[in-house]
Amino acid sequence: MSAQTDTQGSVTTVYKVSGMSCGHCEGSVSGELSEIAGVTSVKAVASSGEVTVVSQAPLDEEAVRAAVDEAGFELVGKA
Repeated sequence: MSAQTDTQGSVTTVYKVSGMSCGHCEGSVSGELSEIAGVTSVKAVASSGEVTVVSQAPLDEEAVRAAVDEAGFELVGKA
């Protein structure tokens, strides 16, 4: 799944992020991604390396990459 639009018009995208290993990592990534305009929800799971982002519109991948980099991790791509 790369991106999916639901009936309310929001977009859910799952990204793969390398380097997350604990709850603190999940919080760092979630915090940075939550600051992107239009993001309404972020759920990071360290064990799978997946980050699910719900936004009002599709996100610019470079903005996502910059936020993940700022948190100290690497965006692998869409899951």
